[in-house]
Amino acid sequence: MSRNRLSGPLDDVAGDAGHVAHPPRVGFFTDTSVCIGCKACEVACKEWNDVPEDGLDLLGMSFDNTGMLGANSWRHVAFVEQPRVTGRQDPGFDGLPTGTSGIPETAGAVEPRLREAPRGGSELGTSPLPPGGPEPQELGMPGFDRPGDLADAGTRTDFRWLMASDVCKHCTHAGCLDVCPTGALFRTEFGTVVVQQDICNGCGYCVSGCPYGVIDRREHDGRANKCTLCYDRIGDGLEPACAKACPTDSIQFGELDELRERADRRLAQLHDLGVGEARLYGRDPDDGVGGDGAFFLLLDEPEVYGLPPDPQVPTRYAPSMWRRAGAAAVAFALAGVAAFAGGRR
Repeated sequence: MSRNRLSGPLDDVAGDAGHVAHPPRVGFFTDTSVCIGCKACEVACKEWNDVPEDGLDLLGMSFDNTGMLGANSWRHVAFVEQPRVTGRQDPGFDGLPTGTSGIPETAGAVEPRLREAPRGGSELGTSPLPPGGPEPQELGMPGFDRPGDLADAGTRTDFRWLMASDVCKHCTHAGCLDVCPTGALFRTEFGTVVVQQDICNGCGYCVSGCPYGVIDRREHDGRANKCTLCYDRIGDGLEPACAKACPTDSIQFGELDELRERADRRLAQLHDLGVGEARLYGRDPDDGVGGDGAFFLLLDEPEVYGLPPDPQVPTRYAPSMWRRAGAAAVAFALAGVAAFAGGRR
């Protein structure tokens, strides 16, 4: 039985991996239109999973102190600053439904929330945030100037921010699974992909096998690390730490089929509001990875967020390549036998 068959959204990837009785496939839907760049997801991920600190330098890249996903960054909040002349959508939050705070309403305000647990969960050691999230002015967010900073505070229109929390995509057809020689990477009963640290030998094949550049090795031991989608939490009926800590519901966790339906409704809503540049990334089961277990709603081209426009799992065509190589080898052998037999005659 294949452990990593390329399949559509209705196929059973956990069953393909050998799980006979298992729960529905789960994943993430990240709605970047309501991300405020607070980095609560990054902090919660590190705190719960004991991910080492990876530095606080701004890297010369705006307010981004992470830069990219890696062995010590399982969540990365991208900050993309665009001049208005290059922005593809209406300036700022124009056209998006806003709450009393002036920031876009969360997906939970648009449609009923699925989660009943209060935000800011106590098991993460964080304090609950007010409904709708904190005021941008309280956070000192870029683009929301404090009184006195400008003569007309809060009305800057020379740039806009695009923010998105990136994570491992837990692909339907995961290249890292295909190339791992030790079985350290495995498909869980939830359809997610996890690395077993005690089995990983640090070969690094999975690093080159990931079309998104997500997985990486730690310098001190060489073993691969990436997001586990909080396998230990979801096994106990809890949502992942990053989704639990997100104050605006930008990161949404749930059954993957339901998340896809919710994402389709959100996309249609934004298009009705005139945000024609909104698009879903990783939603299509016919893409080069068979669809992602963690997919996104974007407000610009994927390249703007540092995402590949057309990801292809490196091993996608490996079976057909081996079949062709085998056929060529057989043909070569037959030609050799024929030449030898002809020479004897």
